[in-house]
Amino acid sequence: MASDIALRNLLSEVRACRHCKKVLPQSPRPVLRLTPSARLLIIGQAPGSKVHASGIPWDDPGGDRLRDWLGLTQEQFYDDTKIAIIPMGLCYPGRGKSGDLPPLSVCAPRWHDRLLAHLPAFELILLVGRYAQNYYLAGNGYTVAKRIQQADWWSAKYLPLVHPSPRNRRWLANNSWFETSLVLVLRARVNGLVSVD
Repeated sequence: MASDIALRNLLSEVRACRHCKKVLPQSPRPVLRLTPSARLLIIGQAPGSKVHASGIPWDDPGGDRLRDWLGLTQEQFYDDTKIAIIPMGLCYPGRGKSGDLPPLSVCAPRWHDRLLAHLPAFELILLVGRYAQNYYLAGNGYTVAKRIQQADWWSAKYLPLVHPSPRNRRWLANNSWFETSLVLVLRARVNGLVSVD
């Protein structure tokens, strides 16, 4: 009970964060979902403009593709008793010349350890995109493809994924092995975590 109160207080603190207000293009709106019972954690990059507007993580075409890869319905994906979602940057960083800007580098060091201390049940952590992978995995010089190819897809706790953004269509076309073989393993692992009551 005390830990539930502590997590609620921490989430209130995170959602009220205005640390980066001066550098963000819009008012801060940290977007994340978690409860202590979650067994799967998804760490992505940062909310896009659509997610910023809705306040719902992965509420965009990239989220549609991610749910397809995981083999989950929207209802399953947003069941925060089973799946937690914490991006590297909690707020929308704005647009650059070729898409959204990178997640702000202050969020993960500021919040991740404190949040993860309340989440003991994780069995699988999906690191979606290179920012999450660079932060959590060794080998910062590795490409996303190399990290994915070298991962132990059946037993690794930290599993690297390419970002499902429509901007990565070319990567997916050039690395068709990802969707033709590894996504099946991913679905099997995720199903084993979210289907257990």
